[in-house]
Amino acid sequence: MRRGLWRARRNRALLRCMLRRGPVPMSAWLLGILLCGPLAAGTVPSPVPDPAAAAPASVPPATPPASDALTEVIVQTSEPRFVAPTRRDRIGRIWAPVMIDGKGPFRLVLDTGANHSAITARTAQLLGASVAGDGSTRVTGFTGSAVVPTVHVGEMEVGDVYIGPADLPVLADVFGGAQGVLGIEGLANKRIYADFSHDELIIARSHGERARRDFTVVPLRLVHGLLVADVMVGSIHAKAIIDTGAQGTVGNLMLRDALMRHPPRNAAHEDIIGVTLDVQGGDYLPLPDLVFGDHLTVKGVRVTFGDMYLFQHWGLTQEPALTIGMDMLGSFDVMIIDYARHELQLRSNYLAIR
Repeated sequence: MRRGLWRARRNRALLRCMLRRGPVPMSAWLLGILLCGPLAAGTVPSPVPDPAAAAPASVPPATPPASDALTEVIVQTSEPRFVAPTRRDRIGRIWAPVMIDGKGPFRLVLDTGANHSAITARTAQLLGASVAGDGSTRVTGFTGSAVVPTVHVGEMEVGDVYIGPADLPVLADVFGGAQGVLGIEGLANKRIYADFSHDELIIARSHGERARRDFTVVPLRLVHGLLVADVMVGSIHAKAIIDTGAQGTVGNLMLRDALMRHPPRNAAHEDIIGVTLDVQGGDYLPLPDLVFGDHLTVKGVRVTFGDMYLFQHWGLTQEPALTIGMDMLGSFDVMIIDYARHELQLRSNYLAIR
């Protein structure tokens, strides 16, 4: 299967994905940022039942043998299948339908902040893959790092993205119903088109298309695979990492201290749970106007500020920086990430554009 276009059909979805905060208001965001460094073996990815088939819903066996065909699960629902917009009661998400070793498609969170893909333990079961006895790797998430087992797969395919043999980290199910994350391994020279209004996702080779006149273009730099934009937060220059795997927008302490000499003592507290299940907390505060380039101003953003583990891993503790998550990115009508042009192209009817 090599399809570059996925568009939802009404009242049909693969798996219902509910992303909620914890029992306390603003208590927990699950951030899908993932970085892997080999410990004993390699690294990497994830799955979901076939959305194209019309067979009635069925439940796959708990541990199917590798030779068995993947059982399909179809849930009749109006939930988005590929791109979910940010609304008042939920944070948006982008799911890519990925074929792994000819099985699937599996529903993986598209994560531009992850340099490797990964899958959940349940996905490994559906693949009939056994955990490698000597294959473990260290995974670095937003809030900590951990050593996890791996499984070996022969290939992963989605649209024009093809990833060859890889050892995929097997993670706890912290993806809100998705079956893992699709990292940036195969995204070089690709163009990601996400239409949040029409539940449409296209991942294809970039042909260098210029943005249409109704789009705002944000220049990007690739730094160790990360998509980095130069932004203004109020009067403060900052680096912004475009992270489609993160639910919430998070700022480092340097940005917080630059914006406010004395942070309010009664600031709401926010816990962040990373892919390693480590928990870190921060102050949940309103942000001044966020300006991308000369043309786009985003108002009314709230950010969790904290001394997060991943900022230390990235070496972003000595200058103002933040990660732009799906709470903001999912508020646009259409988002295009063009790796070849090094551009973020945005169209919106809701956010303030100057």
